[in-house]
Amino acid sequence: MKQLKIAAIGGGHGLSGMLRGLKQLTSDVTAIVTVADDGGGSGMLREDLGILPPGDIRECILALSNTEPTMEKLLHYRFTEGSLAGQSFGNLFLAAMNGISSSFDEAVHRMGDVLAITGTVLPVTTSNVHLEAEFESGDRTIGESKIFYAKKINNSRIRQIRLLPKDPPALPETLEAIRRADIIVIGPGSLYTSIIPNFLVQGVAEAVAQSKAMRIYVMNIMTQDGETEGYTAYEHIQALLRHAPGCIDVCIANNEQIEESRLEPYRQEGLEPIRVERDKIASLGIDLREYPLVAGSRYIRHSSGRLAAAILDVYSSRGGNSHSSR
Repeated sequence: MKQLKIAAIGGGHGLSGMLRGLKQLTSDVTAIVTVADDGGGSGMLREDLGILPPGDIRECILALSNTEPTMEKLLHYRFTEGSLAGQSFGNLFLAAMNGISSSFDEAVHRMGDVLAITGTVLPVTTSNVHLEAEFESGDRTIGESKIFYAKKINNSRIRQIRLLPKDPPALPETLEAIRRADIIVIGPGSLYTSIIPNFLVQGVAEAVAQSKAMRIYVMNIMTQDGETEGYTAYEHIQALLRHAPGCIDVCIANNEQIEESRLEPYRQEGLEPIRVERDKIASLGIDLREYPLVAGSRYIRHSSGRLAAAILDVYSSRGGNSHSSR
């Protein structure tokens, strides 16, 4: 098989975890990462230094890196005392790289070079953007880190996500990576704060909709506290398509039963495995493919290896044809 060109769109733990598997399939993988985070260590650096939030980008760089275990451990290290308490050394590394570079995207590229990453990591935009959530109650809140709490207070589903300022320009390399891709993978990750924000950047939704690549949406395994409690797989897809019409050919979902002992802590938070309504998804013209995808770890997350194998299986079984179900 030819060297696949994969563009992966998202953010957070979901995207970085998937990248660890994708880099085993191809060296031509591009991570397109949201930059709307304003909480935690990233938020502190964003406020103090005026840089774009480094956290999600750092995690993607580390996922694609080919470095010594000691270096990886160092970049994951979080300070425990003083004014740097809770801050990641990897975030500070990227902030320092930004200080000696002419732009944030150049800093990301140079950090990738230092860590000898497989592939490329790109911020979806270099504009200073914030998220605004509008709830079905009509209430609104601004700030990615505030959406969780606002949803709890409103006890209402999220109707729409916006970027402020509206329609920031995409990094040109981001649009080029989408155009040249054989496979575009969306997710897994937080629906409203990691995935959808990428499609609100000018040109991204249009580039994905017009792409001849196979466009795969990876469904989360569990609903998410403060974002998608009670959502089915169909409702996840509906929400994404409201913000980015025509961006999905195939949905990959987990069909593995999860032990009750692992589910119990999640159920205490009101969370459940996402229910897959096969007929409703089929009615959208989307090809649903189900695989056992759960990692054998403390948290219920996708197995990087299993997910990468599922993506390759979908691409191969459809003959690399993105249009067969359109």
